[in-house]
Amino acid sequence: MQEQHGPPQPVRAHARRNREKLLAAALEEFDRAGKDASLGGIARAAGVGIATLYRHFPDRESLVLAAYRYEVDQLCSAADDLLETLPPNRALREWMKRLAGLMVTKQQMSAALQAMGPNGGGWASESYAQVFRTVGTLLDAGVAAGTVRDDLETADVVLAMSGLLRLDVSGDWRPQADRLIGLLMDGLQTGARSPDTAARDA
Repeated sequence: MQEQHGPPQPVRAHARRNREKLLAAALEEFDRAGKDASLGGIARAAGVGIATLYRHFPDRESLVLAAYRYEVDQLCSAADDLLETLPPNRALREWMKRLAGLMVTKQQMSAALQAMGPNGGGWASESYAQVFRTVGTLLDAGVAAGTVRDDLETADVVLAMSGLLRLDVSGDWRPQADRLIGLLMDGLQTGARSPDTAARDA
C-alpha cells in the first residue's frame, strides 16, 4: 500500500497551533495566578476545550514545565535573531534586557514551578544550561568582533547577570535594569580588564 503523506500534515499543523495557543495562554495565567491557575481558564483563553488541553498536557505539572521551557526557548532562540540584525555588543545588551524582563515578569511562574517540589523534572538545571550556552554564543560573537574581552568565563558572566533577579519590582524596574546592564556591558567590553587580570597576563 502506498503511504499517504498529504492528509496528516494539516492535522499536525492544527495540533501544533493548538499547543502553542495553550502555552501562550498558560504563561499569562500562571503569571497572573501562579500555582492556583485554572486549567479550564487556560483552555478557554486558548480557544480550545479542556479535553484538548489534556491531550497535549496530561497533568498540571507537564503544562507548567512545558510553558516554562517554551518561554526559555523563546528567550534563547532570540539571541540568534539579534546577532543576525545587530552588532554583537548591541545584541548582547538587548538580550540581557529581555532576560531581565523574563526574570521580573515570571515571578508567579517561578512559584508554580517551586510548588511542584523536588520532582519537578530538573527545570532549573535545564534552563541554566540553556541560558549558559546562549550567553556563551553571545560572548563568542563579541570576542570575534573585537568588542568583548577575550579573558571572560561564561560562568562568571552568568553569575553577574543573576543580579537582575534582585531588581526592585515595586515600581518601574526598567531604569534599574538599564543601569545594571550598563555596568555589566562596561565590564565586558574590550580593554576593561581589572588590575589583577592585567598583572596576571603581564
